[in-house]
Amino acid sequence: MEQLKTIGRELAMGSQGVFYQSKEFLDLVKSIGEARSKAEEDRIVLNEIETLKRRISEPDIPKRKMKEYIIRLVYVEMLGHDASFGYIHAVKMTHDDSLIVKRTGYLAVTLFLNEDHDLIILIVNTIQKDLKSDNYLVVCAALSAVCKLINEETIPAVLPQVVELLSHPKEVVRKKAIMALHRFYHKSPSSVSHLVSNFRKRLSDNDPGVMGATLCPLFDLIKNDVNSYKDLVISFVSILKQVAERRLPKAYDCHQMPAPFIQIKLLKILALLGSGDKQASENMYTVVGDLFRKYDSSSNIGNAVLYECICCVSSIYPNPKLLESAADVISRFLKSDSHNLKYMGIDALGRLIKISPEIAEQHQVAVIDCLEDPDDTLKRKTFELLYKMTKSTNVEVIVDRMIDYMISINDNHYKTEIASRCVELAEQFAPSNQWFILTMNKVFEHAGDLVNIKVAHNLMRLIAEGFGEDDETADSQLRSSAVESYLHILGEPKLPSVFLQVICWVLGEYGTAGGKFSASYITGKLCDVAEAYSNDETVKAYAVTALMKIYAFEIAAGRKVDMLPECQSLMGDLLASHSTDLQQRAYELQAVIGLDALAVESIMPSDASCEDIEVDKGLSFLNGYIQESIEKGAQPYIPESERSGMLNIGNFRNQEHHEVSSHSLRFEAYELPKPTMQSRIPSGSLATTDLIPVPDPVYPRESYQTAIPSVSSDAGSSELKLRLDGVQKKWGRPTFSPATSTSNSTSHKTVNGNTQVDGASTVNSRTRETYNSRKPQVEISPEKQRLAASLFGGSSKTEKRPAVSHKNSKASSHIVEKSHVEVASDVVQQPPDLLDLGEPTGTSTAPPSVDPFKQLEGLLDPTQVASSGASARESHDILTMYAETAAGKHHNDESDLLSGL
Repeated sequence: MEQLKTIGRELAMGSQGVFYQSKEFLDLVKSIGEARSKAEEDRIVLNEIETLKRRISEPDIPKRKMKEYIIRLVYVEMLGHDASFGYIHAVKMTHDDSLIVKRTGYLAVTLFLNEDHDLIILIVNTIQKDLKSDNYLVVCAALSAVCKLINEETIPAVLPQVVELLSHPKEVVRKKAIMALHRFYHKSPSSVSHLVSNFRKRLSDNDPGVMGATLCPLFDLIKNDVNSYKDLVISFVSILKQVAERRLPKAYDCHQMPAPFIQIKLLKILALLGSGDKQASENMYTVVGDLFRKYDSSSNIGNAVLYECICCVSSIYPNPKLLESAADVISRFLKSDSHNLKYMGIDALGRLIKISPEIAEQHQVAVIDCLEDPDDTLKRKTFELLYKMTKSTNVEVIVDRMIDYMISINDNHYKTEIASRCVELAEQFAPSNQWFILTMNKVFEHAGDLVNIKVAHNLMRLIAEGFGEDDETADSQLRSSAVESYLHILGEPKLPSVFLQVICWVLGEYGTAGGKFSASYITGKLCDVAEAYSNDETVKAYAVTALMKIYAFEIAAGRKVDMLPECQSLMGDLLASHSTDLQQRAYELQAVIGLDALAVESIMPSDASCEDIEVDKGLSFLNGYIQESIEKGAQPYIPESERSGMLNIGNFRNQEHHEVSSHSLRFEAYELPKPTMQSRIPSGSLATTDLIPVPDPVYPRESYQTAIPSVSSDAGSSELKLRLDGVQKKWGRPTFSPATSTSNSTSHKTVNGNTQVDGASTVNSRTRETYNSRKPQVEISPEKQRLAASLFGGSSKTEKRPAVSHKNSKASSHIVEKSHVEVASDVVQQPPDLLDLGEPTGTSTAPPSVDPFKQLEGLLDPTQVASSGASARESHDILTMYAETAAGKHHNDESDLLSGL
């Protein structure tokens, strides 16, 4: 009867949903799911935490109850609350002999703890013991915990046991052992570098699951060192062929696709091994071509395998037939109604145009449709494709489209990326400098301060250098058009700071060059800019420097300079500015205006921003001063390499060190003052005055302990001090012990008998032939035809703009490189079927402080004079200002305050 009652209770609990779970636990889960707000959920969880804290601390809790409490703690942690009070109980559960309790404990600790938690040390021994267990379920639980909890320091403790499990009779244990070693490789590659041969052996494991798990670490190893694994090409091709022929068990199929994830991983590996290697790629052509013919776009997993085939074809040595097959698949992707397939088609097309640019022309209408699609993700991917296929014939259309899209979005991150791409394409394929300047104006105006400052410098250099030829007329026209466009842009209400810097620099250099605009007009515009953007010191600095250039050019030309009232008001404000940089620029402007024409022309020559600056590294302009000083008795400088003897060098260094130390803070204790006369105080009076000679304590710099010499009781001593015995010391240097912490931080065997060839895997060719016939014919509008002609028309070969002296040649990602290096690989004997073969048998020292009682020493004898302990102090304030150069480059002012003692 008792047994029947027990079975009845278990069946009753099972009818509630889960065996061994109380109604209280089920009510908790139900209440959390029915909570209508975060506050209500937090209230339920906090009540549960209080309940668990009380119950989990009770003695002699049954295992079934403790298991439930730990699971409830997992719920608490998952909802974002702290359950650290129960971590130790989860660790204790991993030590239990019961399989269910142990697995629950391992599950909990993998969720609760991280690899650097303090409780990990309590689990390592348990993991070592469980890895040697006879129950493979216990071993699997321990291996799962190993992947999550073992860190770099504890890898050596469990590595030998994990390696031994590679030969375990259970395939699930071998698979988890491979996964654990892969995890070790991520944590510490050097710890498993000697186990590469084990991965190679597991590649021919009897179980396809173990073989599939081995592909993951091999992929990482091949990615780091391709040449060391070239001999495995034929093995990978053989495995891929067997998988495609459905020689694996049906359990590995997904939507009637044979082991698709193993195929995808194999294709990724083959893409790495065949990159730039013609001999290795030739071994892959047949199997990849078979995959193109076997699979269609009827399922998502089939599309994933086809997409990976396209990626493989774009990486290995080119083959015309495979490229044609890939183009057909891309055509099916682009014509699909699914945005996901269109996205895959655009991405795959971007990979193939690197090898064969003419493929894009076959899909120009589909690309334009994606460009006009309301799906923002698809539109961005299409812009990436256009970026890769840009050439001199279509750069204007593509850049204009990119700028229009950049204006329409609010995402600053992607707007920055679009702006940088527009700048790169304009610099590389610009048909003319005028178009380049207008395009840069649009980018600066709409992208604002998101544009890199180097782009602004490149634009200024382009305007200064012109076309890079000896055509002065064309250069002057370029600068004149830039000035006119910038004067027109200044009417905009709000302009970016970087763009305003370019405008001020151009107006200062070439605003009055052509004679079309007067100096007063340009200076008035610059003053308006400085007043409108008064909070931007950089823009004001550029504006003041531009004013100085214009006035200097007027003075050098012999014309009278009349400063406008608004300019005078601006200068008055800048002369009293808190910014030392603006002050210096204002004073320099005043000084330049007061000079004659000859001096101004030598200081600020016209159109000399691109002249090379000759740096006099020998400082020859100081030769006269040096010669005069030597004649007055100064010692000539002797280079260190020519000085005789190391002793003299040491003297120089000691003298320099002494000079530096005399003007720096001193942290050692002052010396005791020396009396100038003998003390006349009789020895008997010492008792009445209560004064005895006490030497001052010494604080050695190398130790944290205070050293106090013995007290001298000589009655005849001339140094008298206050008696300080028993008086608590309020000042001085505390003693402590610094705490230091160190933180460290293949032979084969035929087994698989389930091999079979399913004729239904091949796709009927008639299905592909009638694919396009089922699609409705859509008439293309004339506007799309014109846009397609602009984007894809002209020569299909990528053209570059001729190199000019003012352009920086950049390597673009869309340059077609069709030259492949043929790598001769060693001849490897083709192994038999891999899946059907088995295994072969400071511490720091604080500065000492000065004893304040020393200051009382001078009160004892008025004749005593303060000695070398007190030295004169003098403070020096050095204000450093760096002025703007003629090229218009701005530097922030810095003020350094140096005090010497």
